[in-house]
Amino acid sequence: MDAFFAAIEQRDRPELRGKPVVVGSSPHKRGVVSTASYEARLYGIHSAMPSRTAYQCCPHAHFLPVNMAHYQEESQKLMKILQAFSPDVEPLSIDEAFLDVKGLITPNLSPQSLSAEIQQTIRDNLQLAASIGIAGNKFLAKLASGTNKPEGLTTVPHDPDEILNWLAPMDVSAMWGVGSATLKLLRAKGIFLVRDLQAQQKVHLQSWFGVSHGEHLWQIARGIDERPLMTDRELKSISNEHTFNRDCEDKEEIRKTLIRLTEEVGRRLRNTNLVATTVILKIRYAPFNTHTRQRRLPKPTNADKDLLTAGLSLFNRERQDKPVRLVGFGTSNLSITGEGKDLQGWLFDPANPQARKGDTKAHLDYAVDQIRKKYGRNSLQRGFRE
Repeated sequence: MDAFFAAIEQRDRPELRGKPVVVGSSPHKRGVVSTASYEARLYGIHSAMPSRTAYQCCPHAHFLPVNMAHYQEESQKLMKILQAFSPDVEPLSIDEAFLDVKGLITPNLSPQSLSAEIQQTIRDNLQLAASIGIAGNKFLAKLASGTNKPEGLTTVPHDPDEILNWLAPMDVSAMWGVGSATLKLLRAKGIFLVRDLQAQQKVHLQSWFGVSHGEHLWQIARGIDERPLMTDRELKSISNEHTFNRDCEDKEEIRKTLIRLTEEVGRRLRNTNLVATTVILKIRYAPFNTHTRQRRLPKPTNADKDLLTAGLSLFNRERQDKPVRLVGFGTSNLSITGEGKDLQGWLFDPANPQARKGDTKAHLDYAVDQIRKKYGRNSLQRGFRE
């Protein structure tokens, strides 16, 4: 959506239309800008700018407090509109979402015409503007959605060489995973545009930024993003379970199975940029007696060690004297890591000094994910004790 919070305020208050509007903290208090209307952006005001600085840029702007409850109501209306077009919708934030529309495209309905229809439907029902990016993966679609605002409609080519050309003139700061520390190191190497990044050999990037982050930079500069779409239903929980061929009485075998299931759930959380607040243990005893236990975590996480500690703690409380038919591990109360900023930034920006101090688990999990992706699930086995 285009300047979502400010656009809602201008829609609801006609006297503000065409005028600079800043939604966020009061300019006379410490705080930052949440959203600025396009009229305010002409004065250099942008999101995350200190409100006092925004006031200095444009003293005659209208500064409004954040009315989050109202914005969330409008967001729910927006998501219902999107779900009417496609059942495969992944909300990214309060005003963004990914749609998988390949099943809707026919010789008589192009992605462009469908996108224009979505824009018009949003305009007719919400009196708000949306910008849309069309691409073969999530990274490119999001990048395209922001290139021609407001109310833009941008299509990324499918041919790999054309994708390289499309990305080449952009600043490297536009790439997902390029945080402030990585950006500083890239510029120190003389890498300012994506074409400069594309010119680097993967081995050089890995020597500068580490194996996993170097691989990520090499791929993203070529528009490669293999993350699947996570629908709204899937976002509510992620779980995995195993049914034994025979009722299992071996506690250590059950434990190993639980560890494997938990690691798979952790990988799926990280692969979709999600963190969980609740873990769930499921055990089915013979013949069909199912026990479910859950535990709320101190803070949202997708780190294997945190998930394993909680899951095995629940497992150790279970009776160990009965054969087990099924064991499962799940997570719920999920949120997108971008909502917290720090976790995703650490994961994809190992050059960040804060990352070197505090996110050893994230680095380890990401490295393990990459090794298993390349060499197979059994290439690494965990010996874990809580």
